[in-house]
Amino acid sequence: MSFSVRCAAAAALLAVVFAAAGCGETVIDDVKAEGAIQSNLEKSLHEKITSVDCPSNQKVETGKTFDCTVVFSNGKQATATLKILNKEADVSLVGLKPNK
Repeated sequence: MSFSVRCAAAAALLAVVFAAAGCGETVIDDVKAEGAIQSNLEKSLHEKITSVDCPSNQKVETGKTFDCTVVFSNGKQATATLKILNKEADVSLVGLKPNK
């Protein structure tokens, strides 16, 4: 199965707990987002993931997207694109593209 076809199978809604940052801003909890992405992708793709790295202090802004780097156990890397769905910081995995 090709990487792009498997990516479609990985699309999912992730509930990511948010944290309050300074000045009353709400941000994505990057550590919890990384764990949720890793777990979801391992289950849906049936591949071991070594690490996921998401930006810290990502503001919760409905409709915005942000990218996380995914490293598979075979050394290949991909970029996971997540879309923030609401002010509760629910996100959806909307893309997974291999890095060159």
